[in-house]
Formats: sequence, structure tokens, C-alpha cells
Amino acid sequence: MSRELLAHNVYFTLKNGTAANRIKLLESIGKHLTGHPGTVFFASGVLEDSLQRPVNDRNFDVALHIIFATKTDHDAYQVHQRHLQFIEENKADWKQVRVFDSTVEQV
Repeated sequence: MSRELLAHNVYFTLKNGTAANRIKLLESIGKHLTGHPGTVFFASGVLEDSLQRPVNDRNFDVALHIIFATKTDHDAYQVHQRHLQFIEENKADWKQVRVFDSTVEQV
């Protein structure tokens, strides 16, 4: 049996993508974006430097991956105070943020 979930993938490009700045963003992600209701899966990390195939998009420093049980859970996360605080505290360091939301099926 399968069920439909909502995948929320965010790719952050920092103005200054040093290792220290990447770690700082990862710590903030851990503080503000974990443990939200409806989270089925959560992961964050940095660009994998060893993967440099022509098909790899390398235009980011930090990646965030959250799978929500429902679109309603995702929508509540978007307006949650912790999420809004994360944005406010970190947006000055971002050169670009790309968000990829998709419906996915767990089988």
C-alpha cells in the first residue's frame, strides 16, 4: 500500500559559503526546523564535494529535506513561528534560496 506525502527540499546558496558559515546554518536548521508536526523524515547537510558529474547541480551550500505526512502539515510549518524565526535570523546570509516541493509516494 502506498500513501502520498509532501516533499519539501530547499537549497541554500550562501553569500559566503565557508565551512563555518555552512555549519552555522546547519545548527540553525536543527534548532528551528526539526520536530514540526507531521514530519515523516528530516535531513540537512552540505554539498558533497566529491560528486562533480556534469548532471550535478552544484549551485548550493546547504540542503534541507523534509517529508511531511500531508500538505496541511507542510502549510502549517510554513507559517509556524519557529520557521519564520529561522528565516528572519538567516536571510541576510543567503545569496539564493531555491525551494522544490513535490508530492511523493511512499511504497
